[in-house]
Amino acid sequence: MSIAPLTTLTSDEELFVNEVDKFAQTQIKPLVHSMDESETADKKLLGQLFEMGLMGIEVPTEYGGSGGTFMMAILAVEALAKVDPSISVVCDVQNTLVNNIFLRWGNQEQKQKYLPRLTSRDIGSYCLTEANSGSDAFAMQARAVDEGTHYRLTGKKVFITNAKEANIFVVFANAKPELGYKGITGFIVEKDMPGFALGKKEVKLGIRASSTCEVLLNDVKVPKSHVLGEVGVGYKIAIETLNEGRIGIAAQMLGLAEGALAGALSYANQREQFGKKIKEFQGIQMQLAELATKVEAAKLLVYNAARLKDAKRPFIKEAAMAKYLVSEIAEEVASRALEVYGGYGFIKEFPAEKFYRDVKIGKLYEGTSNMQLTTIFKLIDAGK
Repeated sequence: MSIAPLTTLTSDEELFVNEVDKFAQTQIKPLVHSMDESETADKKLLGQLFEMGLMGIEVPTEYGGSGGTFMMAILAVEALAKVDPSISVVCDVQNTLVNNIFLRWGNQEQKQKYLPRLTSRDIGSYCLTEANSGSDAFAMQARAVDEGTHYRLTGKKVFITNAKEANIFVVFANAKPELGYKGITGFIVEKDMPGFALGKKEVKLGIRASSTCEVLLNDVKVPKSHVLGEVGVGYKIAIETLNEGRIGIAAQMLGLAEGALAGALSYANQREQFGKKIKEFQGIQMQLAELATKVEAAKLLVYNAARLKDAKRPFIKEAAMAKYLVSEIAEEVASRALEVYGGYGFIKEFPAEKFYRDVKIGKLYEGTSNMQLTTIFKLIDAGK
C-alpha cells in the first residue's frame, strides 16, 4: 500500500496554490521593491486580494467567503510569502486571527454584519499588545467601563498589524479589572467610532509594506452588541486564536525560506566565476542541499500542524513547535542564501537583502521563540 507524503496536496489544493503562485508572481512581485521603499501596501493590490477570495478563505460562502479549509489559508500565506512576506502577513492576520474570531466567537448577528465586509472589502486588525503587556499579554491596562447601554474603552495598543489599512478592529480590554485576566473582554470597534484614533506608524526593519501602528482608545463608546463571546472570556479568545495564528506565522516563515532558497538557486545558475557557474562548486552545492533539507523539514512541521487543526485534533504543541523551529530555519536560510550572492546579496537590487530583513520578525510576533518553548515544555511535561 502506497502512503502519500505529508506534504502531498489534494487536487483542489494544488489548483488553489497554482493560482496564488501565479497571482504573486504577476501582480505582487513587480511592486515588492516600491512597496518596501514607500513602506506602504499598494491599495489596488489589497483590493485584488479580496477579488481573489484570499481574505476570507475559511469563511463559509453564505457570508461571502471561499468556503475553504484552514490548510488552504496556510497554503495561501506560504505562497504569498515566497514573493513578499509583507503582503503575506496582511492575508495571514485577516484569515487566522480576525475572521477566525468572528467565526468561532461571533454571534449570528455579528457574523452576518461583519463577515461579508471582511471577505469583500474591509481589512481587519487584532489589537492585543500594549507597551507593558507583550509576552505577559494579560497585564493589559486598556479598560472597558460599563455605562449601561454601552462600554467606554480607554487605553493604547501598540505594534498593531494592518492598523493603517483596517476598518474593523478586534480590541481586547479589561471590563472587570478586579477579576484580573478573567475580566478581559473582546470588542468589535470600527475605525469611524468617535474617540478611536491611530497613533504613530512604526518604521521597521522588515515587512515594511505591512503597517504597524499604535491604536488609541480615547473614551470610545462601544455598543454592548459589539461584545465578542461574553464579558470576561476575552483571555480565552485571545489564547485560542493565537494558537491557530502561530501556524500562520510558521507558514509565512516557510514561504520566506522557500523564496530565499529559490533566489539563491537561480543566482547560482547564473553567476560565473573561474570560468564556470558557481553551482558547479561543491561548496555551493552542499550549502544549498543543506538548506533545501531544512526547508523540507520546516514544511513538514507546518503542514502537520495545519492538518491536525483541520482534523479537529489537538495541535497546540505542534503549532508552537512549528512557529519556533520554522522561524529558526527561515532565519538561517535567509542568511546563508544571501551569502550565495556574495556582495550582491547585500544590495537591494536582489531579493536576498529584503528576505534577510523580513525574517527576523518571525521569532518575535504572535509569541516570541521563548514563549513557544515555554508552551512546548508545559505540554511535554504534562505527557502530551
